[in-house]
Order: sequence, then structure tokens, then C-alpha cells
Amino acid sequence: MAVTGEETETGPADDMTACQLHNPSSNLPQEMVGASADSRKKPAGDALQKRELRLMKNREAARECRRKKKEYVRCLENRVAVLENQNKTLITELRALKNIYRPKVE
Repeated sequence: MAVTGEETETGPADDMTACQLHNPSSNLPQEMVGASADSRKKPAGDALQKRELRLMKNREAARECRRKKKEYVRCLENRVAVLENQNKTLITELRALKNIYRPKVE
């Protein structure tokens, strides 16, 4: 705002009326005058959109991580079951071989 000799420092409310009085030749509609205030809000809106996008991507990544972890645990459980069965089979085979090759005491 240009300072002229007519203006006085009385407060923010008077600054607003002084600004409006010194720009009477403005051909912009009132909506266009307020557009500059909206353009200042736009970066905040962009920041909100970026935050929402980041949060959405983070949720999706967390969901994928949980899914992969469940799959990993499921694979480990399957491997444990297979190894337990193999262990039982080997123990049974070992007992059978011991019975065959154990010297009989009479």
C-alpha cells in the first residue's frame, strides 16, 4: 500500500478502509480481489494434498508389509511342519536300523 500524507496510523481496521479508499479505481470484481488471499492458501492446500497422498502411500506400504510378513510366517510354519515330519521319519528309520544291526544279547 502506498503511503500518502492523508493516512494516519490508527490501527488495522483503519488500514483496511484506507486501502479500500485508495484503490477505488480498481476494476477487479470483489471475488478477484480475494483471489490473492486464496492463492496464499493454495500452498497450504497443496501441503494438505501432499500429506494425504503421503499418508495414503504409507498406509498402502504398511498393508503390503503386513501381507508379506503373514506370507513369510506362513512359509516358516509350513517349513516347520515339513521338517517335523522329516524328523519323525528319520527317527523311525534310525530305530529300525538300530533293531536290525544291534547285536542280540542272549
